Amino acid sequence: MDNNYFFRNKVYIVIMLGTISLFFILGHVKIGGILLFCYLNFLLYKSKSAKVKNDEWEKFIEDFSSKMDIYSKNLLIKSPFPLVIAENTGDILWYNKKFLEIFEKGEFIARNLRDIINDTNINKILNGEKEIFKYVNIKNKYYNIFANTSENQGTSTKSNKSIIFYFCDVTHEVELMKEIKKNNHTIMLIDVDNLDDVLKTTEEDKAVLLSAEIERTIKNYAQSLNAMIVKYSSSRYVVVAYYKDIQEEMNKNFDILDDIREINYGNKLTVTLSVGVGIGGETPLQNYEFATSAKDLALSRGGDQVVVKNRDNLQFYGGKTKEFEKRTKVRARVIAHALVNLINESSNVYIMGHVSPDIDAIGAAIGIRSVVKTLGKRGKIILDEVNTGIENAVYRIKKNNLYDETFISSEGVINSHDKNSLLILVDVNSKDYIQSSKVLAHIDRVVIIDHHRKSTEAVEDALLSYIEPYASSTCELVTEMLQYMIESPKKNISPLEAEMMLAGIYIDTKNFYFKTGVRTFEAAAYLRQLGADIIDVKKMFAGHLDTYIKKAEIMSLAEVKDDIAIATCPPDIKDNILVAQAADELLNITGVQASFVIAKINDDVFISARSFGDINVQVILETLGGGGHMTMAGTKLQNISVEDAKEKLQNAIYKYLGEGE
Repeated sequence: MDNNYFFRNKVYIVIMLGTISLFFILGHVKIGGILLFCYLNFLLYKSKSAKVKNDEWEKFIEDFSSKMDIYSKNLLIKSPFPLVIAENTGDILWYNKKFLEIFEKGEFIARNLRDIINDTNINKILNGEKEIFKYVNIKNKYYNIFANTSENQGTSTKSNKSIIFYFCDVTHEVELMKEIKKNNHTIMLIDVDNLDDVLKTTEEDKAVLLSAEIERTIKNYAQSLNAMIVKYSSSRYVVVAYYKDIQEEMNKNFDILDDIREINYGNKLTVTLSVGVGIGGETPLQNYEFATSAKDLALSRGGDQVVVKNRDNLQFYGGKTKEFEKRTKVRARVIAHALVNLINESSNVYIMGHVSPDIDAIGAAIGIRSVVKTLGKRGKIILDEVNTGIENAVYRIKKNNLYDETFISSEGVINSHDKNSLLILVDVNSKDYIQSSKVLAHIDRVVIIDHHRKSTEAVEDALLSYIEPYASSTCELVTEMLQYMIESPKKNISPLEAEMMLAGIYIDTKNFYFKTGVRTFEAAAYLRQLGADIIDVKKMFAGHLDTYIKKAEIMSLAEVKDDIAIATCPPDIKDNILVAQAADELLNITGVQASFVIAKINDDVFISARSFGDINVQVILETLGGGGHMTMAGTKLQNISVEDAKEKLQNAIYKYLGEGE
């Protein structure tokens, strides 16, 4: 009998049985028997009727399922969309004709989806982590891929799952998006780096012509981009252009930089530009903010370059000429006064340099500490390790009882700082190269004083940032500043402190040979007045015989090509200071204009670079994640062999030389 029938009608059944029972109880047996007989026959009829209906329904379902299998197969085969059935390993089980039409006749021979879709995200679909994959490029067309996973039961496949992939052609949509992007507006901010100084070095009758030629060149450039241009000061312009035109300029490396440099009306200084371009913003205002940030970065890196900012992505063009020494000390004075205020507001001051600090970092730190001490505040220099380049200097400081509490470890800072502590970073601006990232994470109030070009990974949200790539050294910047920070420096700066700062200038300029300007010699002369002795500085860096032998060994392994020397250190050399010194020595070889020394130290590969200035080693090593400035730069590569690092370096050099042609 149909259980469903009884379940649905159990109330009526109980009533009927109760009524029949009542007849028997009252003695009407005959009537009760007739009713019971009729009711039992009724139930038997309903049971048979329900069974017939169930059989008919099951037959209908079987017929429909059979037809659906045929419909499904026809739908898969004749689908207007390309379809693929694959195992979750990626192995292809089946595909329809539309899928074959994606490829040229006889071209499709793949056996796995990974052979077709060269993207790591396909693994997310195969693993069931993702069911849609947008804008996949296959044979110059774009597809949205939808995936549907099902269990394999009773099949002979290797995997227990199969996935149906539906390919929806969205090429038209992608092309439309590209066209819209091409016609998006971008903002370009142009700043003539050194217009006042250029005009001062030009004869008066030609200065007007020079200024007019600069403006004409910039406006003609904007006109070639079909752009709107507005001059809003004597040396600044704002340009609004289409993205597609800026894209072409990026492909040409912004030849406006070369056009401007070629302007010559007897001017003794070269005209250069700092340009910031903002693209990819959701609004014109956001693109303007990107452009402003990019231009500030171009200026802080020494000018003569274009920086393109696309949200978090930065691209650099140019920046190959020597930085021009600024003549005014106004900024040094303003920064000095601001720093004094910050120090006075602080409970204690910590000064920190870069990883493996050199004498420029130590000298600058000593100079800042002397100012902090004079202002009546506690100042300590963070130093976790002493390398061969600074061991003599640190020894001289530590043996003087006046400097007993000069140094502190990173852990010591973490345990002793408070919310009013001030951290001053010297000779470094990149988060990747600071001595201790933990200290930076613990202290919110940060000041930066550095002479390296601003890094893309520069420390953000600093209360005060004094980054001047024109300077020979950070010690030069600190020497200028301290004259405005304390009264009677001669009384408050000891000869030892002056010597440490002079040593920083001495080493970074290679005995006053590299990157020296008028202000470099002014700073050195001022330190001499404070009691610094150049002979003592020279003695501080006297090397051991073993060091000279190792440097000679490195130099003997150098290869010279296109006036560039590349040397790979023997495996036993693990001192990055020695690596830098070897790079310096290679420049003494006739015909060598730039040098690179590669060394494997622990698990990292270090590259140290030096140049006379005609070749910008900072631009070369920036492509490898490094930094520095034109004549002195370095980088650290991780998870790479020395051979692969050398190949990467050679490719970066070839690219640089190719762009300069």
